Amino acid sequence: MNRPLRLQRRRLLQTLAVCGLSVLLPAQAGAAPAPPLMLAEVYRPGMALEPYWLSEKYDGLRAYWDGQRLLTRGGEVIVAPAWFTAQWPGVPLDGELWAGRGRFEEALSTVRQQVPDEAAWRRIRFMVFDMPAHRGPFTERIAAYHGVVSQIDQPWVRAVKQERVHSHAALMARLDRMVKDGGEGLMLHRGDAPYRGLRSDDLLKVKTHEDAEALVIAHMPGQGRHQGRLGALQVQTREGVRFRLGTGFTDAQREHPPAVGEWVTYRFRGVNGSGVPRFATFLRVRPDAPG
Repeated sequence: MNRPLRLQRRRLLQTLAVCGLSVLLPAQAGAAPAPPLMLAEVYRPGMALEPYWLSEKYDGLRAYWDGQRLLTRGGEVIVAPAWFTAQWPGVPLDGELWAGRGRFEEALSTVRQQVPDEAAWRRIRFMVFDMPAHRGPFTERIAAYHGVVSQIDQPWVRAVKQERVHSHAALMARLDRMVKDGGEGLMLHRGDAPYRGLRSDDLLKVKTHEDAEALVIAHMPGQGRHQGRLGALQVQTREGVRFRLGTGFTDAQREHPPAVGEWVTYRFRGVNGSGVPRFATFLRVRPDAPG
């Protein structure tokens, strides 16, 4: 589906949602149902760490190999070069399409192209961190996905390393080193957990700040030096909380802001009594967020 039609569809869905309605639309061309991915909660100090495995949180785009195609978190087909997925197995793999630390925009630009840029894809890595169809607990799945990646034997397909951490202090020290080295954060994956396609404490993200996603529902005009361009985005969280997102934009983003119907990621520092995020700052457009 091209961008105008996709945005038109999202706007219709959002309008119906605001009215408290829902609708089933025909599946879009080149799209599949959203894969039932395991989604992360946020780590909270005091949580027992002994059951968990620790890995880097890769700042890329979530990708699901269904055995035949690469899909985004929302179910859209990723148009990768044929060589990129050549000889991949017919079993599902969960991972991240990653261009390197601090290079999210490059990964985003590459993955969104409907005609793949061969040179750009040479810089992309598929970081495999789980096997959704494996029925064993995560500790068993680690060995399983390492084995599959070894059989694929392609330099752009890599198995994510897992390690143990046993205290909050050690976890924070590890996080500090990761951020100083340009990483985004860490992930904690419960070793005895089966793969479940829902959000739970089986998977936790550990970051120096909180972030979340919200749907753009309106553009607020700017004033002063921002006269004639974006002042703020009116957004709505998945829980239905609405607020204005007015900081964190570059001048170019204010000239060409995220469209109504798109999802964005924002940073914040807790919420107030009404559930509105405190000190919310725009981070980026999040095209792989399900609408």
